[in-house]
Amino acid sequence: MKKIKIYTDGSSLGNPGNGGYCAILRYETNNKLHEKIISGGARDTTNNRMELMAVIQGIKSLKSPCEIDVFSDSTYVVRGINEWLVNWQKKNFKDVKNPDLWKEYLVVSEKHLVKCIWVRGHNGNELNEKCDVIAKTEAQKI
Repeated sequence: MKKIKIYTDGSSLGNPGNGGYCAILRYETNNKLHEKIISGGARDTTNNRMELMAVIQGIKSLKSPCEIDVFSDSTYVVRGINEWLVNWQKKNFKDVKNPDLWKEYLVVSEKHLVKCIWVRGHNGNELNEKCDVIAKTEAQKI
């Protein structure tokens, strides 16, 4: 499996409000670093939805099964993927926020090995900062 790093961030101007997301994919082939940026936005959304959408869209853009390290400053996303998702599925997402996106995440991630890693936001992590700027820019376009 190809190893990929996906750096993500989501933004919402108001909660709910106009939102944006960004995923930066990084991988290496033949000692050459490749980078791809996926971004977009939505009206009347929340920060948590955009954080999760960044992960979904980043994974969705992959063409073959990969071993993925997702870097996010969202504890909601990191703990959701690493800890809570199994139990949410068992209770059929009853009383879970954003069940549509969590179900979509399950579909797009099923052929991959995904590990989520929390990074402190606005703390000098170059790619997290870049995602933050792009996500805010996407939200402002709406």
